[in-house]
Amino acid sequence: MAVFTAVSQPDLEHWLKRFDLGRLVFLEGITAGIENTNYKIATERDGVTRRFVLTLFERLAHDQLPFYLGLMRHLAHAGIPCPNPIADREGAILGWLANKPATLVTWLDGRDLVHPDPAACAQIGAMLARMHLAARNYGGTLPNLRGLAWWQQTVPRLEEFLAPQQRSVLLDELAFQTAHAASHEDERLPRSAVHADLFRNNVLFDGDRVGGVIDFYFAGVDTWIFDLAVTANDWCIETESGEWDATRLAALLAAYESVRPLAPVERLAWPAAQRAGALRFWISRLFDYYLPRPAKVVVPHDPGHFERILLARRRAPHRFADLPHAH
Repeated sequence: MAVFTAVSQPDLEHWLKRFDLGRLVFLEGITAGIENTNYKIATERDGVTRRFVLTLFERLAHDQLPFYLGLMRHLAHAGIPCPNPIADREGAILGWLANKPATLVTWLDGRDLVHPDPAACAQIGAMLARMHLAARNYGGTLPNLRGLAWWQQTVPRLEEFLAPQQRSVLLDELAFQTAHAASHEDERLPRSAVHADLFRNNVLFDGDRVGGVIDFYFAGVDTWIFDLAVTANDWCIETESGEWDATRLAALLAAYESVRPLAPVERLAWPAAQRAGALRFWISRLFDYYLPRPAKVVVPHDPGHFERILLARRRAPHRFADLPHAH
């Protein structure tokens, strides 16, 4: 969790003069996430208080940001409950604050679920399918920047920190995923802009319904089955072992397919996608753990969590025939 860049109240008040939002009445850092700096703010105008999230981008390039913000706008306009970027008086949704690219988005009510039940997993499955269908006609073309090319560049930097068995697994899995990505099967998989990080802490539940899907800053064009695997690898597992919770997994997949049935080629790619989703986050957590950058508040996630998930997927990748009640 991190707040990398300090923003003072006077600096933010000056920046907000670009908007028609009234006066600043609240400013507080949000110690969540490890990529960007986020603040919860509130403004008051004509007796009406409105809440927003201010995000300062720490590592993302300025020219990449229109893809993420545009995707959020696109999905919000399609009825997906996600943060909607606020335009200033000149229509811009991206500016500069404290020498960092910055944006202001709508605040969404709700809280994340630490222990989701099958009903919550079903809601996530249906929401993810809706997001995929809504993103089909989004024109953004940014690739998944934490995809295969990044894995290939990053793994050599991590090898020195790993035990021999870990290094062996990491290199073997990278080779497997490299070969799979070059296959005819992979070429045929449906894809679009996807969230690529739909973990429990990136979904807000307002009561028993999804109140918001947040943190789109790992989004990119990738396959829908990869996005589904990333989501399932967080929502539908036994936390200690990384093994599947079959009931939650079946609920998520059945709900997804009630909105968008999977293509036969996606079913074939499902075992490899489960492994790819685990590998992606094992590599990124290793990277953040062993090669961190300075922050005012930072607690890196445990890399061992996704190592266990990847090992579980390599031992016994589940197929749709293994899942009760799945289509």
